[in-house]
Amino acid sequence: MIKFGFSLVKGKANHPMEDYHVAKFMQIQQHELGLFAIYDGHLGDTIPSYLQKHLFANILKEEEFWVHPSRAISKAYEKTDQAILSQSSDLGRGGSTAVTAILINGIKLWVANVGDSRAVLSRGGQAIQMTTDHEPNTERGSIENRGGFVSNMPGDVPRVNGQLAVSRAFGDKSLKSHLRSDPDIQWTDIDNDTDILILASDGLWKVMSNQEAVDIAKKFKDPQKASKQLIAEAVKRDSKDDISCVVVRFRG
Repeated sequence: MIKFGFSLVKGKANHPMEDYHVAKFMQIQQHELGLFAIYDGHLGDTIPSYLQKHLFANILKEEEFWVHPSRAISKAYEKTDQAILSQSSDLGRGGSTAVTAILINGIKLWVANVGDSRAVLSRGGQAIQMTTDHEPNTERGSIENRGGFVSNMPGDVPRVNGQLAVSRAFGDKSLKSHLRSDPDIQWTDIDNDTDILILASDGLWKVMSNQEAVDIAKKFKDPQKASKQLIAEAVKRDSKDDISCVVVRFRG
């Protein structure tokens, strides 16, 4: 019954694509898992590429996953960031956001995020944000307590130490002492009213509200077409960033 689709488009910036995704189903010990993610990198694509390969594997390796999913997800995010930082000579000094969604047996959904990539659930056509945007202005206290600062200079948006427009991220070794990488985690039951899940990088959310995204995605039975349409609409609205989205459709 559950179908998914995804679409990614490179932005206008003069560097390679830095958005990566995961969208797949797999069987583990009698359980069916849907694994969906968006990783939006900065200063290169090595960190989002690393997350695409390792983050879900690290979550599922945690012994507690089946009994305490949120603790397992937290631990795996932490361990994955430690691994990235310890390999910075190979992986470089860039970083990445993450939004991960794990669907267990089609009935329980666990969503976690670091940064400003977002997950939005549609229940009876109403958009519900399942993630927290980690932005420097809203987490200024935590950044300043760690000896960092938030500044709009240079540029247009608040940035950590004038450099990074998210307040939590994987990697970013040079800023890490002032950044958090612990995820916000939420779970929900997938009931008969739950129709769609959208995961997307901020290239989409900068130009579109949660409800607008749900309204567009709902028009398409095929989630692949829905994801393509969301990106086409974001481009039409002049989003210049890399844009990536995964759409999961729960009902026919």
